[in-house]
Amino acid sequence: MFNAPLVSVLVAFSIPAFYFLQGWLSDGGFSLAFRPASLAEGTWWPGLLAAMFLHAGWTHAGMNAVGAIAFGPPVARLMPGVRGAVGFLLFYIVCGVVGMLGYGLVHAASHDVVVGASGAVFGLTGAAIRLLGRRDGVLRPLTDRRVLVMSAILMGVNLAVGLIGLVPGGEGGGIAWEAHAFGFLFGLLLIGPWSRIFGGARRI
Repeated sequence: MFNAPLVSVLVAFSIPAFYFLQGWLSDGGFSLAFRPASLAEGTWWPGLLAAMFLHAGWTHAGMNAVGAIAFGPPVARLMPGVRGAVGFLLFYIVCGVVGMLGYGLVHAASHDVVVGASGAVFGLTGAAIRLLGRRDGVLRPLTDRRVLVMSAILMGVNLAVGLIGLVPGGEGGGIAWEAHAFGFLFGLLLIGPWSRIFGGARRI
């Protein structure tokens, strides 16, 4: 973490920074939140993208920032240089959008607002799991036992926590565990080709 690529550090610090700015908005930024029903209504823009830069409280933002700084650096190292930094940022954003979109498709009739970078952070987590125990930047195959076991454990915990409870510090908000799962699966499956395009991972 203390030798993390700059782009991964900036992403982690952007989470509480954006939440600080969110507090200056008249409605707390929630007019920019994502509503699943907006997909059918055709009013999904800009909420589908903007929601990942909003959070329900300092604890919510802090947890995602910690996750980003924990799992972002190994993923960022797969994509060095300016081109790699752009690739890392795009990967992070697309994971977040995929997480929101997945949640929206599962809850298509819901008008509840959804916020948070958790889908993006879980995308980084899924990608980082492909590097478990590796110091050479070589991705583990999807069929690797460590990848399968850790993925099963994380998704099991994600499901259990999502079904049980509330976001810590989220003022009564629920956990969009489906968004986490969609972001995680995208990161797990797509980090191989993505890193080859933007940096050149040596094995998928």
